[in-house]
Amino acid sequence: MAISLSVVLMLAIILVVLIRSGSIKAGPAVVAVLFGFFLASTGMAPSINRFMNSIAETISNISF
Repeated sequence: MAISLSVVLMLAIILVVLIRSGSIKAGPAVVAVLFGFFLASTGMAPSINRFMNSIAETISNISF
């Protein structure tokens, strides 16, 4: 849950920065948000969640 919330918060911040900088307009941003919302309710959601968790685990295991 903590990873999901962190990813959502990070993506929201990126989206706000892109909108404010003019890199992306409000219309395409709404489409992107709606796409993510509806994608989360499909059968692909568990696979995407596992993929994101494995990426987060890989990043946390990298030591410098």
